[in-house]
Amino acid sequence: MLKIYNTYIHIPFCERKCNYCDFTSLKGTDNQIEKYVNYLLKEIDIYSKNYDLSEKQDTIYFGGGTPSLLPIDSLKRILSKFSYDENTEITIEVNPKTVDINKLKEYRNLGINRLSIGIQTFNDENLKVLGRIHNSEEAIEVYNIAREVDFKNISLDIMFSLPNQTLEMLKVDLEKLILLNPEHISIYSLIWEEGTKFFRDLKAGKLKETDNDLEATMYEYIIDYLKSKGYEHYEISNFSKKDFEARHNSIYWENKNYLGLGLSAAGYLGNLRYKNFFHLKDYYDKLDKNILPVDEREELTEDDIEQYRYLVGFRLLNNPLIPSKEYLEKCEILEKEAYLIKKENGYILSSKGLMLFNDFIANFIDD
Repeated sequence: MLKIYNTYIHIPFCERKCNYCDFTSLKGTDNQIEKYVNYLLKEIDIYSKNYDLSEKQDTIYFGGGTPSLLPIDSLKRILSKFSYDENTEITIEVNPKTVDINKLKEYRNLGINRLSIGIQTFNDENLKVLGRIHNSEEAIEVYNIAREVDFKNISLDIMFSLPNQTLEMLKVDLEKLILLNPEHISIYSLIWEEGTKFFRDLKAGKLKETDNDLEATMYEYIIDYLKSKGYEHYEISNFSKKDFEARHNSIYWENKNYLGLGLSAAGYLGNLRYKNFFHLKDYYDKLDKNILPVDEREELTEDDIEQYRYLVGFRLLNNPLIPSKEYLEKCEILEKEAYLIKKENGYILSSKGLMLFNDFIANFIDD
């Protein structure tokens, strides 16, 4: 029976969907959230019949949506299904508007030891454009309260390449970010996803994409600035202080197994990659029949698993990836083209590979 050491739990509810967001998220009442948690617990019980969930978890990650909307009792019920201790990295994504000192204290009491706070920007006008429900003052206050209640591992999310954002605006965001001194920083460029309000506004001419050259300049500035402040750029979008890399997210990039639970959640178990149903009705209907709510599944061959190793592994910027014989020639060619750098017995991305990552990684995708 396959042992499970890492778990992702998707909580799809939000107070309001952000204008740029294409993740599965819904506005939920207390009753709807309670119902969802009951079904989530049922999904865990079904998995426990086929996989060994009794092992102490290395990581547990509550993502969303807005997991911080969950009542404390619901979090307690979910966590009771797993074995964990103070060495388990337990992360919950937090919207600053949805927590207070009491909830943060309860998180600590439950054993949650890592916060991922979705700040996105410290510019209040840009926060309104993004459709966020908090302002910069509230974000900073929540961060400071988290420190008061003894959170020692906090990650902050920041976005760039926002509509009408200038390089100077970004610099101000980064300066305010560094003053907070978080252990971990995730920085993402805005992606114009179909189905979002942003995408509709883009097509209608109400918004305009950032110039590619400016976006590249912003990214390069972020890298140089955060490195100068002592942060390690360990993954394409992630920076951390020493020994504060995101352990859970690193599982994805290291191509390791994890259990994915909840609406639209993805998982990777053994040689199976899967994704759950996108609609609540389908998710509930399957669980009512004691069937796992898996919508898409991919049985991987050894060749598939090897290919995935390159698709995700090169995102880790300081971990040399040692190629198999089948991929060695490809890596040697990419080294000659200056996309890769030889390091120890393997390869890491060069600056060119980092800046042109989509072009680079296409070399590992089967036609």
